[in-house]
Amino acid sequence: MSFLNSVTIVASPRPRVGKTLLARLLTDFQRHENRAVSAFDVNSGERTLSQFLPEQTIAANIRDVNGQMALFDRLVAGDGTAKIVDLGYDSYDSFVALAHQIDFVEEARRRSIAVAMLFMVTPDQTSVAAYRSLRHRFTQALLVPVHNEILGSSQHRDKYPVAAVGAPSVRLPVLAPGLRKYIDNPPFSFAGPDMGNAVDIPVDAHIELQRWLRRIYLEFREVGLRLLLADLQTSMRGSGP
Repeated sequence: MSFLNSVTIVASPRPRVGKTLLARLLTDFQRHENRAVSAFDVNSGERTLSQFLPEQTIAANIRDVNGQMALFDRLVAGDGTAKIVDLGYDSYDSFVALAHQIDFVEEARRRSIAVAMLFMVTPDQTSVAAYRSLRHRFTQALLVPVHNEILGSSQHRDKYPVAAVGAPSVRLPVLAPGLRKYIDNPPFSFAGPDMGNAVDIPVDAHIELQRWLRRIYLEFREVGLRLLLADLQTSMRGSGP
């Protein structure tokens, strides 16, 4: 298993920490790598994932049983598609409780689908407790702490230990305010004509954006490698005497 057939959940119980930006980047990273990808927007409010990437994104809700079944059935479909979930803070508790109740991660693994959870770290106790709970509830998922550098110092990283030695963490580097104006108005795709043809983007800004993307995509490739290694280790343990 790897990013090729996976579910990556971008999550935090806190608002305005960069979840949707990270989900956009992950979705466009899969497109950049020429992989089939579907994104799921479990959000409310403005500038959601479905507004930025309407052609790749399915708006989902888990407020009722039908919505819950529709979302989780799609996530465990063995279709060789990388799936990205942008989990809004207002749906966080419900999604996590439901995923635990139906043993979502184990069901995905039975279908050879890797599950990664990218958790946006912040210093508040609510987030620290939520991360600790995810480690306890979803031991078979790859839990990856993500530090959004625009939020400031990373001194609180010790509150978010990785699951094992060598496990990945992700840094989302700061993008200069003068460059954000080119990417913050939906619709916009890092893998689409806006970036590829640098439409309405000055050459120097385009070069800086590409440099920023390369740094982030390197981090994503590391996560994909760790997904593969974790699956190989699990397979080896399962085939032991």
